Amino acid sequence: MVKVRILVSLILMYGLIGQVQAETEVQKKDQEQVEKSEDVQAEIRKQLEQDVIILDRVMVIGNPDRIDEIPGSAYYIDKAMLSKQNHNDINRILREVPGINLQEEDGYGLRPNIGIRGTGSERSSKITVMEDGILMAPAPYVAPAAYYFPTAGRMQSIEIRKGSSQIKHGPYTTGGALNMRSTPIPYDLTGRAHLTIGENSSRNIWTSAGDAYGNFGWLVETYQTKVDGFKRLDGGGNTGFDKKDYLAKFRFNTHRDAGVYQELMLKLGQTDEVSDETYLGLTDEDFKRTPYRRYAASRVDQMNTKHRQFQVRYFVQPGGSFDFTAIFYRNTFHRNWYKLDRIRAAEDGNRAKIAAVLEDPVQHAAEYAIVTGGTSPNNNALEVKANNRDYYAQGVQSVFGLQTDRGSVTHHLEVGLRFHKDQIDRFQWVDLYKMDNGVMQLTGAGTKGTESNRIETATAFASYLHYKLTCGNLSATPGLRYENVKIERKDYGKSDPGRTGSSLTTRENSVDVWIPGLGLNYRFSPSTRAFVGIHKGFAPPGSKDGTRPENSINYELGLHYGKDALDAQAIVYLNDYGNLLGADLAAAGGTGSGDQFNGGEAVARGLELGLRYDLGNASGALFSIPFRIAYTYTSAEFRHDFESDFEPWGTVKTGDEIPYIPRHQVFAGLGIENGRWGVDLSAKYTGEMRTKAGSGRIFALESTQAHFTVDASTEVALSPKAKLFGRVRNLTNKTYIAARRPAGVRPGMPRTFMAGIKTDF
Repeated sequence: MVKVRILVSLILMYGLIGQVQAETEVQKKDQEQVEKSEDVQAEIRKQLEQDVIILDRVMVIGNPDRIDEIPGSAYYIDKAMLSKQNHNDINRILREVPGINLQEEDGYGLRPNIGIRGTGSERSSKITVMEDGILMAPAPYVAPAAYYFPTAGRMQSIEIRKGSSQIKHGPYTTGGALNMRSTPIPYDLTGRAHLTIGENSSRNIWTSAGDAYGNFGWLVETYQTKVDGFKRLDGGGNTGFDKKDYLAKFRFNTHRDAGVYQELMLKLGQTDEVSDETYLGLTDEDFKRTPYRRYAASRVDQMNTKHRQFQVRYFVQPGGSFDFTAIFYRNTFHRNWYKLDRIRAAEDGNRAKIAAVLEDPVQHAAEYAIVTGGTSPNNNALEVKANNRDYYAQGVQSVFGLQTDRGSVTHHLEVGLRFHKDQIDRFQWVDLYKMDNGVMQLTGAGTKGTESNRIETATAFASYLHYKLTCGNLSATPGLRYENVKIERKDYGKSDPGRTGSSLTTRENSVDVWIPGLGLNYRFSPSTRAFVGIHKGFAPPGSKDGTRPENSINYELGLHYGKDALDAQAIVYLNDYGNLLGADLAAAGGTGSGDQFNGGEAVARGLELGLRYDLGNASGALFSIPFRIAYTYTSAEFRHDFESDFEPWGTVKTGDEIPYIPRHQVFAGLGIENGRWGVDLSAKYTGEMRTKAGSGRIFALESTQAHFTVDASTEVALSPKAKLFGRVRNLTNKTYIAARRPAGVRPGMPRTFMAGIKTDF
C-alpha cells in the first residue's frame, strides 16, 4: 500500500510539474503572441503612415481625415457609404453631392454624363476623370468623351474636388476633378464575395482576395454584372449589357522602418463590355403610350468595348520630410458602337438622321414607319454605322513632396510633372439593311474605313507647383499649373481605306498656358472654418483651325461647420468664361464629328448646400439615424450672340441658358442603423432641363421633365462576416423623360428590385 501511495504521489507530482511546465509554455507563447501582435500593429501603423503620404501625392483628397484642411470644396464618399448604398451606377452614387449636374442616358450609368458647376455634362468631357490619380478618359486631351468610365461598383471610395486646389489635377480645371479609388491591397489576409440578383435577369458578382507580408502584398479582384435590360424591344430581345471587370495589384517594398523606404506597385486591369444599347429613343407620343419601348430598327445596335490598364508606381522616402512618387501608365480602349444612324424611305430618297425622324415623325412619316418595323420598299433603307475606334493614353507623371513643421507654422510643397500622349483612331464604315415586317435584313456590307478614317494625336506636357503655408488658424495655398498641348489630325478620307495617303489632309493646333490659383482657409474654431478661392479654368481645344482653349476665372466662397453629429457646408461660386468650348458629339445631339468650337463668353453661378446630422447619436440613442440633405442651384447662360451649327445651341442670344443644366436639385436621405441591421431611404428632385439653348419659358418639346425619385435599401447581419441586403430603385415607379439626346426621348429607369448576400473575411 505504501508503495502504491508513493507511486501515485510520484505520478501526481510529475503531472503537477508537467502542468506547471505546460502553463509556463502557454504563458510564454501568449507573451510571444502579444509581442508578435504588437509588432504587427506597429508594422501596420507604419504602413498606414506611409500609405497616407502616397495617397496625398496621388489622389484628389488623399487622407480623408484632413479634408477640413483643403481650402475649397471637397467631398469624400467612403467605403461605408458605398457599401450601404449597394449601387453600381455612378449617377446614383453622386446624386447627393452638391454642385454636380447629371444627365441619365441608359438608366445604368454605363456612359455617364457628369458636369460640375455648370460645365456641361456631355459624356463627362469637361471634368477630370481619374482612377487612382491617373487620367481615365479614353483619350483625355484629344477625345475626352467618356465612352469608357471606371466600374463604380468595385470602387473603395470616390473623391470630388472643386475650387482652386483642383488645378493640380488637370487638364480640366473649371468645374472639378473626380477620382475613383480602387480596392487597395489589404494589411492582412482579406477577402470578399458579394452576390446580387434582381429583376430583368440581373446578376452581379464581386469577389476579391488579398494579403500583405513583410515585403510583398497582392490583390486580385473581379466585378461582373449582367442584365437583360428594362426596355422592351419590338419583336423581343435583350436591351441590357454584360460587363466583366478584372483587377490585380502587386506591391514590393523594403522594410517599413528602413532608412530609405521604397515601394514598387504594379496594377493591371481589364474590362470587357457588350451592351445592347442604342442612340435611338422614342417620339413624344410613343413615350406617353409605352415609355420603355425600343423600336424594331434598333435590333442590331450593340456596343462592344475592351479596356486595358497598366500602371507601375514607384515611391521613395529618403527622409521624414521629403518623398518622391513616379507613375508610368498606359491605357488602351477599343470600342465599336454598331448603331442605326440614318433612314432612307426610297431608293433614291434623301437620308434622314434618326434624331430628325423622331423629332418630327409626321414630316418623316415614311421613315418613321420603317423605324417602327414597317416593310421598306428599298434595300438601302437603314444605314447602320460601325463607330469603330481605338484609343490609347500613356505617360509618366511624378510628384516631389516636401513637408516641414516648425511649431505652429507648417510648409507643404508639391511639384508635379507629367509627360502624356493620347490618340484616337477612327476607322468606320456603314452597313445597309432593309426592313421586312419588323425584321432587319443585311443587304450591303460596308467597306471598313469608308466612313470616318482619321487619326488624332495629342502630345502634352503638364506641370504644377502647389504650396501650402499654415500659420495658426490660417492656411494659404497658392498653386500654378502649366499646360503645353499639341494636337494633330490626319484625315485619310473615305476613298482611301488602305491609308496610302493619296487624299490625306492634315491640321494641327497647339496651346501654351499658365493656370494660377489661390485658396485661403481660416479656422474660427475647431468646428468652424471659412474658405475662399480664385483660379483660372482651362480646357484644351481640339485640332480644328481657330479653336481656342476654354478659359475662365472662377471664384468660390464657402463656410463649413462640423462637430459631433453635425456636418454642414454652404458654398457660392461664379465661373466667368472668356471662351466656352462646345463639342460636336453625336451623344450630345450633334453630327458626331467630334470637333470642338468656340462658344465665347458665358457665366455659371450657383449655390451648394449640404448637411449631415445623426439624430440618433445626437440624442444618445443606441442606434444611428443619419439624415442627409443637399441642394444645388445652378444658373448657366451665354453672354453674347452667335450662330452655331451645333443643334442643341443653334442661334444663341445673350442671356440664353446653356442646355442640360437643371436650375434646382434637391437630395434628402434618412436611415436607421444599429450595427446588426439598417434601413436607408433617399430621394432626389431634379428640375426640368432645357435641351436647346434659350431663355424664358421652357417648351415641353425642348425640355426634360422635372422628376422626383425615391430609392430604398436595407441590410441585415447574419453573422459578423455575412449580411443580407436588398434595394429598390425608383420606389414610386415614376415615369419621366431623362433626356432628349442622343436621338429622341429617353426614359429613366422604372421601379427595380434587387437582393443579395455579401460576405467579408
